[in-house]
Amino acid sequence: MKLLSVDDARARMLAEIAPLPVERVRLSESLGRVLAERVAAVRDQPPFPASAMDGWAVRAADSPGLLTIVGESAAGHGFEGAVAAGEAVRIFTGAAVPEACDAVVIQEDAVREGGSVRVPETQAGHNVRPAGGDFRKGEALLEPGLRIDPWRLSLAASAGRPEIAVRRRPRVALLSTGEEIVEAPAAPGPFQIYDSGAPALAAMIAGWGAEVARAKPIRDQLEAVIEAMRAAQADLVVTLGGASVGDHDLVRAAAEALGFSYRVESVAVRPGKPTFFGVLADGRRLLGLPGNPASAFVCAEMFLHPILNAFQGASPEPVTIDARLEIDLPANGNREHWMRAKLSLADGEVRIRPYGDQDSSLVSVFAASDALLRRAAGAPPAAAGDLVEALPLARA
Repeated sequence: MKLLSVDDARARMLAEIAPLPVERVRLSESLGRVLAERVAAVRDQPPFPASAMDGWAVRAADSPGLLTIVGESAAGHGFEGAVAAGEAVRIFTGAAVPEACDAVVIQEDAVREGGSVRVPETQAGHNVRPAGGDFRKGEALLEPGLRIDPWRLSLAASAGRPEIAVRRRPRVALLSTGEEIVEAPAAPGPFQIYDSGAPALAAMIAGWGAEVARAKPIRDQLEAVIEAMRAAQADLVVTLGGASVGDHDLVRAAAEALGFSYRVESVAVRPGKPTFFGVLADGRRLLGLPGNPASAFVCAEMFLHPILNAFQGASPEPVTIDARLEIDLPANGNREHWMRAKLSLADGEVRIRPYGDQDSSLVSVFAASDALLRRAAGAPPAAAGDLVEALPLARA
């Protein structure tokens, strides 16, 4: 089988992915969805000069002095009267500053004397938020391809949008194989282990914005694998396990029985060499991941996450950072190595320490990691203090 680099493999996968159709959803239901339209401001924000503090709206030219109180301006209930020279208006945070006023004196700096207030000297614009200080009418606030988070949702809400256009969620069918795995609460036999890969991958897929349908583990029988693969109704079928070339690895044979066409046969990566990708005869995309949990999780970050982003119209390229290596590393082999690692912050810079045991079966190491450290194929030895490339992992 032809081995591709991680970057080449990902590029071939993404070439087969087109953004899914657009649908409109209520803004309150848009969290985690990817925007498919530009959101523009329909008016200035704030739409009027607003007070930044509780205090007194005044004309700066009248300060310092004893001013006559002529009214009050509160949020949602502005003062609509005229403010003449020598007058002031009681005002609260967020309220509209009366037209003739150009400054706000905070209440701690003023002294009320019956129907008047004594204010110190102040400057025009002091404690006043100008109209349009946040954004202006017609200004683009959010662009297509952005994933809606609480802060972007707030911005869309401030633009008066009750609903927005987003990409449909990808539908993913997750199929896991292997006679050796059993799902809790069933009791494992003497030669079985609990299934730790499929539950985690299902959670990853949902967290990356897709709808996931997870089938029960499939027996190591070719017809059973073919039937499960045929029945999967999805934009993307993801298989877990059975992707290698052993006697019990049946996923490739099952896919080929359904008219599978390879785009990626294998990847020069550690862990995760058996990863493959292609198109079934009916047009469904299929990503085959290795059965070892760490291999599956690394390749999910490398390939599955970008694929799901591309389906949703978001940027598919993983975003890496530079980090300062904390330990020496030997020269790397002929496959790119993504090492599970721990990030820290010291002396104002990001540092990274890979775990000593990188065995692809170790779920505990992945659970403790918050980054993957990238070692290029054939990389020379690296010394503590060198800058290396790292992919931060989203951890709660």
